[in-house]
Amino acid sequence: MSDDSITITVEASGQSASQPASSILDRAFDLGKDEELTSEEMDALYSTTMQDFREGEVVRGIVVEVTPDRVLVDIGYKSEGTIATGEFTIPGELAVGDEFDVYIEAPEDDEGMPILSKIKADRIKNWAKIQKIYEDDGVIEGKIIRRVKGGLKVDIGIDAFMPASQLTWRPTGDLERYLGETMEMKIIKLTKRRRNVVVSRRKLLEEQRAGEKNQLLATIEVGKLLPGEVKNITDFGAFVDVGGIDGLLHVTDMSWGRVKHPSHVVSVGDKIDVMVLNFDPKTERISLGLKQKSENPWKSAEQRYPVGGVVAGKVVSMTDYGAFVQLEQGIEGMVHVSEMSWTRRVRHPSEVVTLDTEIDVMVLSVSPNEEKIALGIKQTVPNPWNDIEQRYPVGSVVKGEVRNLADYGAFVQIEEGIDGLLHVSDLSWTQKYSHPSEAIEKGQKVEVKILSIDPNQEKISVGVKQLEKDPWEEIAKQYPINTDVECEVAKLVSFGAFARLDNGIEGLIHVSEIGEERVQKPEDALEIGQKLTARVISIDPIERKIGLSVRAFEQDEVRDDIEKYSQSDDADSVSVGDAVGDALPKSLLQAGGTLADAANAMMASVKAAEAHAVSQTEEAKAETTPETPKPEETAAPVEEAPKTEEAAAPVEEAPKTEEAAAEE
Repeated sequence: MSDDSITITVEASGQSASQPASSILDRAFDLGKDEELTSEEMDALYSTTMQDFREGEVVRGIVVEVTPDRVLVDIGYKSEGTIATGEFTIPGELAVGDEFDVYIEAPEDDEGMPILSKIKADRIKNWAKIQKIYEDDGVIEGKIIRRVKGGLKVDIGIDAFMPASQLTWRPTGDLERYLGETMEMKIIKLTKRRRNVVVSRRKLLEEQRAGEKNQLLATIEVGKLLPGEVKNITDFGAFVDVGGIDGLLHVTDMSWGRVKHPSHVVSVGDKIDVMVLNFDPKTERISLGLKQKSENPWKSAEQRYPVGGVVAGKVVSMTDYGAFVQLEQGIEGMVHVSEMSWTRRVRHPSEVVTLDTEIDVMVLSVSPNEEKIALGIKQTVPNPWNDIEQRYPVGSVVKGEVRNLADYGAFVQIEEGIDGLLHVSDLSWTQKYSHPSEAIEKGQKVEVKILSIDPNQEKISVGVKQLEKDPWEEIAKQYPINTDVECEVAKLVSFGAFARLDNGIEGLIHVSEIGEERVQKPEDALEIGQKLTARVISIDPIERKIGLSVRAFEQDEVRDDIEKYSQSDDADSVSVGDAVGDALPKSLLQAGGTLADAANAMMASVKAAEAHAVSQTEEAKAETTPETPKPEETAAPVEEAPKTEEAAAPVEEAPKTEEAAAEE
């Protein structure tokens, strides 16, 4: 065994302290012998080692062991200190021998081991660093760790607060997308007592932009290409940072073609080269262009797309009135809905085309100045209306299907894409329909006659009633005036009723012709479905109108009954004289007189008798009364005598009846 010996020295707080020769620390030990120290020597050694360690100090430590939950660190104390592994950012990267500063929270715990903290040591060191940066108005790097009320929490060595308004030079509501980012910033507020730190990225950006802005203003000119970054997108364009100033890239200057929204061309954060279109030094506003970097393709559009030519294109967008087809980059034409089909009534382009599909179109017109091209799809196939008159001559009968109903009629499909209009007035010669659904229904198979064709307007008129002969042509012969007809009430209206004849034609019974008595409302006297007899009183074949009268029929019927009764020779018949007996003078009962004549004569006789009685009464009163009666009172009865003669006038009509009988 060697004779070597060592001298023990102790480091405390990073400094060496050699003790006097008489001290136990300077004592030489023989490594080959077992040396024993007295308790006094051991106490002296411990007290000398601990004299420079105090709570709250920051000392240098060396990792001697790493366990899953703690790290043992040698700081030159009588025992190693412990630090929880949670204080290390990446505990798995710790290794024995690593050195770092630690903070002494307590010299000893219950087990005699120092309690250490790396985080607190870092904070103490970082605070000094942060304070120095703040005083020098320097830049510090920090990592955004989480969102808090009003802003973000940032790790700059210690926790700092960044208000949302200090994140960027333009306010933003999307703070979540910045989480986890590391960026440079400036310290704008520091409170030593509370150790609060407020940081700002916006201030740093503004200072940087100010320098870039001055440089840009010195070199900018119209037509110059500038590199930029898209900072914001709106409905009308995008704002591009070209070095200290944001210029507007309008949506119309993004492409020579149609741009529905700026986001279809650029995105926030895109690095693009733009051309300066306009610059105002006073307001520092810049107008930028993207499409101006290439030649305008519309200048030669007429040569490349002649009218009548068929070209292929891609459907890029649709509106209610048509579809836009891209022929090449920057050149788009529109196909109007009216130019999509010869036969179909296209209400929306999606019925014919689909987005992002390739289609063939014909060039209808080109306007380079207005940057417009009109295209057509139907022109790429033959027009079926060109020979429609040969295939369906007027007067021919065809079969079709009711495709749609409208208030004014029905559309009948006679072939794929070709519809004929069946007007409601062409459904029946006799029936009057207010809506086609009263006679036909959608999907029904019908036979129709071609009435007219207009190839230019692409219209066909068809009819159903024309398949039969018009009954109105024979109506005057079939129903002469004063003919009595059987009919059925079909409809009631405010001014009368429509009655249907046996051939289906409807005639009007005016409210004044419903009966002899005055009728206010037709429904008071008639009801739908009621069968009755009426007389034809008027016919208008041109206007297709027939006037009927129940009153005229009933009047003639009563007259005929009376005449038949009065002329009857039946033995069981009773004469007027037998019926009234001696109630009337025999002179009133003329031979062949009617019962009405006898009744009139009887009423005249009664009135004459009443007048005579009144006259006698007045005379009797006059004889008994001493006063002379007034002329008015006595004259009145006397003047009534002529009335009696007038009332008896009907008696003189008896010979007329006799003459009439003789004529018959």
